[in-house]
Amino acid sequence: MGNNGKHLFGICKVGEKGQIVIPMKAREVFGIKTGDLLVVLGDEKKGIAIVKADLISDALDGIDGGEQK
Repeated sequence: MGNNGKHLFGICKVGEKGQIVIPMKAREVFGIKTGDLLVVLGDEKKGIAIVKADLISDALDGIDGGEQK
């Protein structure tokens, strides 16, 4: 898969400590590297999403024009 920017990367198993391994292809496509911070978002009806923290930061900068106050 990968048409129109949509992907199916596989299945992740949750380990004893609640950890998952993000599939290598997903890490490559989204540029996720060791040490990156990820934000876990949730909607009880729609599920969860994992987003790189720098993308959230960039989006917030766009809202206020990136100006320091």
